Amino acid sequence: MKNGQQEMIRCAIYTRKSTDEGLDSDFNSLDAQREAAENYIRSQKHEGWCILPKRYDDGGFSGGNMERPALKELLKDIELGLIDCCLVYKVDRLSRSLLDFTELIGTFEKHDVTFVSVTQSFSTTTSMGRLTLNILLSFAQFEREIIGERIRDKIAAAKKKGKHTGGMPILGYDIKDHKLVINPSEAKTVKQIFRRFLILRSPMLVARELNDQGVKAKAWTTQKGKVHTGALWNKTSIHKMLHNRKYIGEITHHGTVYAGEHEPIIDRKTWEQAQAIFRENSHARSQRTRSTTPALLKDILKCGHCGGAMGITYSRSKSKQYRYYLCVSASKNGYDICPVKSVPAGDIESAVFENIREVLRSPEILAKAHLALQEEDNPPDPKAFAAALQDVDAVWDHLFPAEKARIFRLLLDQVTLNTDGIELHFTRCRAKLLAEELCPQCA
Repeated sequence: MKNGQQEMIRCAIYTRKSTDEGLDSDFNSLDAQREAAENYIRSQKHEGWCILPKRYDDGGFSGGNMERPALKELLKDIELGLIDCCLVYKVDRLSRSLLDFTELIGTFEKHDVTFVSVTQSFSTTTSMGRLTLNILLSFAQFEREIIGERIRDKIAAAKKKGKHTGGMPILGYDIKDHKLVINPSEAKTVKQIFRRFLILRSPMLVARELNDQGVKAKAWTTQKGKVHTGALWNKTSIHKMLHNRKYIGEITHHGTVYAGEHEPIIDRKTWEQAQAIFRENSHARSQRTRSTTPALLKDILKCGHCGGAMGITYSRSKSKQYRYYLCVSASKNGYDICPVKSVPAGDIESAVFENIREVLRSPEILAKAHLALQEEDNPPDPKAFAAALQDVDAVWDHLFPAEKARIFRLLLDQVTLNTDGIELHFTRCRAKLLAEELCPQCA
């Protein structure tokens, strides 16, 4: 009471529906929720409760997160001190997440706002009410998780039957009636890509050839009308395509392969030939590396003790040959004067490659690369360059040694070998060349 008058309690009503089905009807679910809350407020008129005219309706929004426009507007008005009490039809209309609900109740309490669930007859003004709320919300979250499991099970069951379960279409197929249907003109391009890979044996070379010919990747339009134009090719997009089992009429789900209900574009023999190139014996690949690039760190690797160069040397045990990087100063003046001495070539090259891989994931390095690119006369798009770096990281294990070496030399000016590790000195002047090497969009 203030001066003998009943204190007014301003009541806001929040409503939510997970889907937008039926929202265009004259009296929908949101209207029903609001009507129930309005009747409850009228029953408390003797306590000074009054209905705020502003509506906070979220139609077609999940209760599993806080990304809801009406909820954000409600919280904004609460922080402005415009609301004394918030009412919902049921607790799960406000949130189905226990963590989110706890945060919301904390906000209500901070601004002295009471929370009321109309059909469950409790409020946060009592400890028993808060306990009941937490129990009910736990069941609401459990129900949401069960629904999620059912959806995942439904997708798994559909894939076991070889059905397409959504997502963007791949080159060579269109989606009609929720099924993959061969696009004849695109199918010709798919077959061309597989044939050229069997000859060139390099995703990068195939991508360059397609871009030179003006062949673009898949263009498609979403159900909401958003247009995705055909992009230029890069080694990652070619790599993903050559490993996509949909092209041989199969569907995969968590590593398990099922027969698809769609028609294949690539025959099994061509597919196996392509996979055989990727599965090429690692020993044979390393032998070829030794003959074509016998010293990947030549003129780059330096001794951390004396600063001198480290050259390649070989030793042989029976029929097996070993490669080492040897400190030139130590070889001339005695090994006892240099704590670094030598290191197995395979070990140091693998360590450098792994360090490069980690660097490609580093936001700091991406930022420095962007800065270097801006110093060029015609700087490439930083976003395209960053995406290209991430693409290289994604397929790093599948790159051929020559491709790794090329990227390696574009990135590094020097590698210093110390007794306790290595230091990589990255170049700035060849950032443009690296950008052009990694993504055609940057050229």
